[in-house]
Amino acid sequence: MPELPEVETVVRGLRPALQGRRLARVELRRPDLRFPFPEGFADRLSGRTVKDVTRRAKYILIRLDDGAIWLAHLGMSGRFTVKPGATARTGQADHNSGWALADKHDHFLVETDDGGRVIYNDTRRFGFMDLVAPGDEVDNRHLRALGPEPLSDDFSPAYLAATLRGKRTPIKAALLDQRVVAGIGNIYACEALWRAGISPRRSAHTVAGGRAERMVTAVKSVLDEAIEAGGSSLRDYVQTDGELGYFQHRWAVYGRVGEVCAKCSAERNTDCRIARIAQSGRSTFYCSRQQR
Repeated sequence: MPELPEVETVVRGLRPALQGRRLARVELRRPDLRFPFPEGFADRLSGRTVKDVTRRAKYILIRLDDGAIWLAHLGMSGRFTVKPGATARTGQADHNSGWALADKHDHFLVETDDGGRVIYNDTRRFGFMDLVAPGDEVDNRHLRALGPEPLSDDFSPAYLAATLRGKRTPIKAALLDQRVVAGIGNIYACEALWRAGISPRRSAHTVAGGRAERMVTAVKSVLDEAIEAGGSSLRDYVQTDGELGYFQHRWAVYGRVGEVCAKCSAERNTDCRIARIAQSGRSTFYCSRQQR
């Protein structure tokens, strides 16, 4: 599933294509994805102007001129593709009378007032879309229970230590709890724990003081670097221009079972091996020598 860096990369690709543009044409090619589309979804989007494209956790929030929010979640295999309009290429709009079906999994299409197109493709249809009524963002069922954004000042060592106080779950599980911190998924939890030198098995309530400081610093640094690299392409994820993300080439532990981790290699601890364990049904990769 795309995590925060991948979703942020998609948001940055959608923003120049949609911000300030009127949604001239909207087409649904099936009645549902993971959930049914909201009633009258295409008609309610058509004619609206996009004010901004933002992100909350793993959700894409496309803010419209009437105060409503077109909310999208990529699920496991969802992807947005942007095709610039003629205005962007030549300075003149060029609307075609018909849309050729490029792929049978292109389920949702938008044409903007400059002739640009945004296509949502989802092979497994685990993604979904919703329309949040004006003023309902705080109470929306998808957004209301989310913790702070990990790249914000609200996600601080003091906040993390206070939130984890009394939690007896493993720290890895706590990082994946979207109520604790929003947007972190399996890949970046593994990478951040390795950077912080904290075992994924460690009880969450013991992550305080210096450990909390290292944990917050590691989370922020790994997410910043992943966003800069366009995210990690694993299975289905690509950027809005079709390019792959490149952060998978910088993974220190994720998917590297049996290898010597970079810290141990620098210390010439060649008997080190990255291990894989299962936690809450997910694979965790870590170095037992470096992570305590």
